Amino acid sequence: QVQPVESGGGLVQPGGSLKLSCAASGFTIDFAAIGWFRQAPGKEREGVSFISSGDHSGDYETWYADSVKGRFTVSGDSAKNTVYLQMNNLKPEDTAVYYCATRFGAIATQPTWYSHWGQGTQVTVSS
Repeated sequence: QVQPVESGGGLVQPGGSLKLSCAASGFTIDFAAIGWFRQAPGKEREGVSFISSGDHSGDYETWYADSVKGRFTVSGDSAKNTVYLQMNNLKPEDTAVYYCATRFGAIATQPTWYSHWGQGTQVTVSS
């Protein structure tokens, strides 16, 4: 059964850092595109960052939303079959439930293209 599992959320002060993990179960990250999405109360789910090993070589292609460029870094560890989202210089507007999702194909930025979703992890940025 294909199932991404997120972890690592929590409460952090503005300017702080958190690292989210997405552990892959039932699939291999080198043969999938992984997307990090977030959804704040009253807002639509939005794409934050994406990663894919398009040629399955272990070299990853990445994509970031403008709102997180320079602050967030997505990476993959084939040995652990896990994708990470390092979030630095966090802002209150980053507060949301963060989801990891996967699809078997190239990176796509719309959530409707992703068929398997994790349960989500809460990230709260507040002083």
